Amino acid sequence: MGRVTERRRTLRIRDGAVSSRPDTLVAEEPLEIRLNGKPLAITMRTPGDDFALAAGFLVSEGVIAERDEVQSIVYCAGATADGVNTYNVVDVKLAPGVPVPDITLERNVYTTSSCGLCGKASLDAVRTTTGHPVADAPPVRITPELLSALPDRLRASQRVFDRTGGLHAAALFSEEGELLDVREDVGRHNAVDKLVGRALTDGRLPLSRAVLLVSGRASFELAQKAVMAGIPVLAAVSAPSSLAVDLAAESGLTLVGFLRGPSMNVYAGEHRIALEAAAPRG
Repeated sequence: MGRVTERRRTLRIRDGAVSSRPDTLVAEEPLEIRLNGKPLAITMRTPGDDFALAAGFLVSEGVIAERDEVQSIVYCAGATADGVNTYNVVDVKLAPGVPVPDITLERNVYTTSSCGLCGKASLDAVRTTTGHPVADAPPVRITPELLSALPDRLRASQRVFDRTGGLHAAALFSEEGELLDVREDVGRHNAVDKLVGRALTDGRLPLSRAVLLVSGRASFELAQKAVMAGIPVLAAVSAPSSLAVDLAAESGLTLVGFLRGPSMNVYAGEHRIALEAAAPRG
């Protein structure tokens, strides 16, 4: 398996002084995801948690929703012509009886580290394929004070970011603010897939009482992943997109953006924010 970080020589210029030194960079390598032996998608990712990434990707795409729907996940031996296992090809075998997506719907897609699958067709698919409707989740109430503390807790747990400065992070918190899991990746969508995939393999889906916090913006794709995993609250330290807000409003997802200290914007699902606990303002 590839390393999470790699070293590269760099020319440093500081106040006119020039020096040469190695720098630690986040690793980025392609991962091909196969479904029952057939190529399904290629994503650029940081190596590590590849099985969770593949499982989470399939949850996000509506292929699976429960742990027992997966029979096995393995690296493909002989992935190259010379028979070398690159650890960059993963095959997910569905359990007997689990329907395989129609071959006409299988998208041999290439997803970059900055943008994964998106589009109006996916929005329509979310309405009909999610096995964990957010609107049916148990009632969850989160105070603004609790939300405001989460970014610092996420940042404190970003071990690889401290060495590279080049990773996105996603974390799951309980409704009491306890950090449940955190994953880092060069792609923000991969970090979320790793979280969801780990929850699937641990038998914890749906994540109906969890808060998902992402270190960047809240795109439609990340809102979709939250909905597909049954996560009722998505918070981001940066801005949401208009389509993410639309999906949140339609699905019942609570969407919080610009979460920075005590300040935040609630774009949808405000019924889960315990505003009565907020300090009154004159």
